[in-house]
Amino acid sequence: MAGKKINPLLKSGLEIGPIVAFFAAYLLLKDNVYTIGGTDYDGFILVTAGFIPLLILSTLVLWRLNGHLSKMQVVTLVLVVVFGGMSVWLNDDRFFKMKPTLIYLLFGGALGFGLLRGKSYLEDLMDAHLPLTKEGWLVLTRRLAGFFFALAVLNEAIWRTQSTETWVYFKTFGLTAAVFLFFMTQGALFKKYGIDPDPEDGGDTE
Repeated sequence: MAGKKINPLLKSGLEIGPIVAFFAAYLLLKDNVYTIGGTDYDGFILVTAGFIPLLILSTLVLWRLNGHLSKMQVVTLVLVVVFGGMSVWLNDDRFFKMKPTLIYLLFGGALGFGLLRGKSYLEDLMDAHLPLTKEGWLVLTRRLAGFFFALAVLNEAIWRTQSTETWVYFKTFGLTAAVFLFFMTQGALFKKYGIDPDPEDGGDTE
């Protein structure tokens, strides 16, 4: 079912707002330790605990306004709740840091599985509606699957070898910039495999 039209700025705010709030809260609380119920929690764990309900709330609002959530949004929310919750429950930040790795492995694996069957799951997975030929979808899917696997490896390398602060900067800015740059560099593909809608093609137009 197609989603309802909502203000693009509001949509972006609901999608990006929780990440910005997480980053700002981390900068504010990162050097503090809080004792709750006799257990010490550092700032990262407390910020993670606040991020989970905030993301749930923003996703629910987006769903109510848009009437639709992409599969990527749903899976991301589930993994944040599960692995963020494990980090808070066990007082161990490693679970939350592993979450991007699992997200990228999951989506990269799903795309790869589709390619093995000679299909592209990309449009359905990302709710994309790009006018591409079948070959174009397959090429883009191969590239994106490889890109997701590379990001999974990179995330593992960063959180296992660098400080929590470095990982937070990487997660907030590095991964976002990488995804943006990936699609920005696909211009030649879109030009080569793009389909110009033909109103005289006899298709259903309204």
